[in-house]
Amino acid sequence: QVQLVESGGGLVQAGGSLRLSCAASGSIFGILAMGWYRQAPGKERELVAAPTSGSSTNYADSVKGRFTISREKAKNTVYLQMNSLKPEDTAVYFCNALISAVSGARYYWGQGTQVTVSS
Repeated sequence: QVQLVESGGGLVQAGGSLRLSCAASGSIFGILAMGWYRQAPGKERELVAAPTSGSSTNYADSVKGRFTISREKAKNTVYLQMNSLKPEDTAVYFCNALISAVSGARYYWGQGTQVTVSS
């Protein structure tokens, strides 16, 4: 089985920073891509940052210049550094990964981590 476990969420004041982590574990042959999404109350889940089919990264317009995604392949981990946080960044943040495992290749989701930004 494959699991994605996020951590690093919490409560922070506007203008502050947080770093989210997502670690993949289980019977993994390879991780093809890892990204971050978020879902605010009453809204649909949206892309925050994810790699494109090339070597670049796609960021939501609302987070460009403030958020940075990075990956530590040796640890099967992806990070989301979030700076200059705003109240509108408040959401549950989900890790998403395309993983090749015993059962084949498919996308997996983590359980989510809450980020709350106070004004």
